[in-house]
Amino acid sequence: MNILLGISGSIAAYKAADLASQLVKQGHRVHAVMTRAAVEFITPLTIQTLTRQPVIVAFDNDKSSWKPGHIDLADQADLFLVAPATANVIAEFANGLALDPLSSMYLALPRTTPVLIAPAMNHKMWLHPATQRNVDQLKQDGCIFVGPSAGDLACGYDGIGRLSAVDEILERVAAFFAV
Repeated sequence: MNILLGISGSIAAYKAADLASQLVKQGHRVHAVMTRAAVEFITPLTIQTLTRQPVIVAFDNDKSSWKPGHIDLADQADLFLVAPATANVIAEFANGLALDPLSSMYLALPRTTPVLIAPAMNHKMWLHPATQRNVDQLKQDGCIFVGPSAGDLACGYDGIGRLSAVDEILERVAAFFAV
């Protein structure tokens, strides 16, 4: 199956490397798109090596054919998985903003493509009414959420906001493709 993996700017982005690797080992074709903030935590080269596919970070990476890559990849996706998804990315999706390749791909997806979102952020950000409104909107739009989990957060707090375990995300992905 073709999985479009979105990676946004959270310390949890390093877990996307394991996630991408596991998905490829399971036989999926994984194309990654990263926000500019994500590359502050993990390099596109790491993800490219693990997926064996080019990684899109900017629209400049989108010039390999006559058809825009962000549209082409969205058309081919059997699943759109965003892990980690920051409060900012969730807000962009919920409000229909297309500020970068990741949010543009979300908007370009066929309505039948399932969307799985794995949030990761500080617990105060997760519990903020604006974030919860955005999550509710995305659920109404048909998006499925996995997590976040509770525990020690990178910011030094303890609470809800951790990216779900890679195994839990993989289980949710498998559920989409179960016959």
